[in-house]
Amino acid sequence: MKERSILQYFFITLKGLAMGAADVVPGVSGGTIAFISGIYEELIETINNVNFSLFKTLKEEGFKVMWTKLNGNFLVALFLGIGISVLSLAKGISWLLENHPVLVWSFFFGLVVASIIIIAKSIEKWNAAAIIGLILGAVVAYYITTLPVSDNSASLPFLFLSGALAICAMILPGISGAFILVLLGSYKTILDAVHSYDIKTIAIVGAGAIFGLLSFARLLKWMFHHQKNLTLAVLTGFILGSLAKIWPWKTVLKTKVFGDKIIPVVEQNVSPFSFNGDNQLLAAVLLAVLGFSLIFILEKVASKNK
Repeated sequence: MKERSILQYFFITLKGLAMGAADVVPGVSGGTIAFISGIYEELIETINNVNFSLFKTLKEEGFKVMWTKLNGNFLVALFLGIGISVLSLAKGISWLLENHPVLVWSFFFGLVVASIIIIAKSIEKWNAAAIIGLILGAVVAYYITTLPVSDNSASLPFLFLSGALAICAMILPGISGAFILVLLGSYKTILDAVHSYDIKTIAIVGAGAIFGLLSFARLLKWMFHHQKNLTLAVLTGFILGSLAKIWPWKTVLKTKVFGDKIIPVVEQNVSPFSFNGDNQLLAAVLLAVLGFSLIFILEKVASKNK
């Protein structure tokens, strides 16, 4: 566990706030925010510390050693920020998405474009493998954003799988976990289970999420340790391919009702100049520039801290 000051843990909580805000927005992954804020690899390493050996450490060496091995202070600071953000910002961001979607998507679009540049700069060697990885990542991510929404499914094995895949998407930069649930057709079932306190369904989805998180984090850790250059290229491509999902100007062609929410399932990206009723072009451009600039400011701050 890294030695940090209270101020440094406060900044980790702020990064958690940003991750939580991103996860509230359908189509934006909290993993992207973790990546561009410089905590992604530590998050993956920390998740990998969660295993049965922690109980042995607790029994033989005590809570303090176990907590240090877990990197517990980091997890508490980060998830505190995520929790506060989801509970406090969810309604506000949902309102903004319903009433000013172009402005919200413009800010995130600028932010994600800048993050692509930042992550691409961290690739030490642009060889054939890195270029192919970048292209494949972009193609796969773009293809996922174009998939049709499945019909609702409530079988327990499928819900377990849904939880596992959604949590993988949540920690993978590019695609949000909520969007994966919509694609799989399990969004309404899980949403209804949360609203009705269906403990059985929530437990199945939660078990799938834990399984997916721990297993996928191990794969990512191995990739960062053995093929870091290629991994960064693939993740850069994944974020690049997801840009189509967060393009601010869209025409909704088809929607579906999930509980009390109406979610667009077929959309078409259009030019801002042909967008019907759009009188926010200047504000949208300024917000995109703000999001773009914010990432480079964060990078400079992170570089100074290093």
